[in-house]
Amino acid sequence: MKAVILAAGRGSRLEGLTDDLPKCMVSLAGTPLLHRQISALKEVGIEEVAVVRGYRAEAISGPDVHFIDNPRWSQSNMVVSLQAALPWLKPQGGIISYADIFYAPEAVTALMETEGDLVLTYDVNWQTLWESRQENPLDDAETFKLAPNGDLKEIGKQPQALEEVEGQYMGLLRFTGPGIAAIEKLLSSMTQENIDRLDMTSLLSLLLESGERIVPIAYEGEWGEVDTKSDLELYEQRFAEKAGL
Repeated sequence: MKAVILAAGRGSRLEGLTDDLPKCMVSLAGTPLLHRQISALKEVGIEEVAVVRGYRAEAISGPDVHFIDNPRWSQSNMVVSLQAALPWLKPQGGIISYADIFYAPEAVTALMETEGDLVLTYDVNWQTLWESRQENPLDDAETFKLAPNGDLKEIGKQPQALEEVEGQYMGLLRFTGPGIAAIEKLLSSMTQENIDRLDMTSLLSLLLESGERIVPIAYEGEWGEVDTKSDLELYEQRFAEKAGL
């Protein structure tokens, strides 16, 4: 199986930390976020890993990885980076990961072992993590609702109440070949201008509206999303506590 890490963005909310480095190369407990992901992926047997680069592409490095460039990173959103990677993922598909997250290998294993053409992991204990990152957890959360059969019903909207958030999408997915075909079919019906503005949860929402099935996997293991310097400080503290420092 292959894996793609979408790492074209700058990460401006990390302020000066990304003046000279892209977000994926910012270190957490002494290890760049990108290297943490590559390690987790390779630990479960994924040897073919590609990184989609954009901002400060020349500063991105990683062991035994394939690089794909998104030269329009500053004029587009994450789905354009995904578009750039789809030809490399064909025909079998693979894992797709945001670049500003970290996770245990078990999260990748869950994706690999779950049947479905469009599969994603979500944090069932999201509220505890979000409350440690900001005063109001709804400020930076998105709706995440499940259908009675357990499939994903809604994602990516602005929630008005905690009841609208049954979990939080982690930025970690798996698409099969047919899943990629469904994405390409959807994108082919859109103008490039609209695709440029499309983020990943909006894409997933449009796939649901078009009748595609998305399988969510509840995850309770280690993971985190690094958006701000305070996020980084929080995780640094937790890693130190875990190490008994």
